[in-house]
Amino acid sequence: MLELKHKNLDVWKASIDFVKEVYLITGRFPESEKYGLISQLRRASVSVPSNISEGASRSTHSDRKRFFIIARSSLVEADTQIELSIRLGLIDQSETENLSELANKIFAMLSNMIRS
Repeated sequence: MLELKHKNLDVWKASIDFVKEVYLITGRFPESEKYGLISQLRRASVSVPSNISEGASRSTHSDRKRFFIIARSSLVEADTQIELSIRLGLIDQSETENLSELANKIFAMLSNMIRS
């Protein structure tokens, strides 16, 4: 594996933890959601660290900012899908506390990176 600078970013590390939590939680979803919320939620969550990585590799501020905005948007998408999962009774809200904390932390860090 390459040792690239994005791996040193706290926001990237937190987003990797977020993906891990999403995979753990969606692993308990019913098989009927395999091509529905499981797939959607996993793709949205994986998009967060992927876009952070890509943004960190860009040479201009505007390029970095664009990818960090996309990462933040994917995070909000995943948050919506988590809320849907709760309302559909696929998971209990208490199971998402760590996810919510991570999402809030990641959102704040990405917002700071976008502003600066």
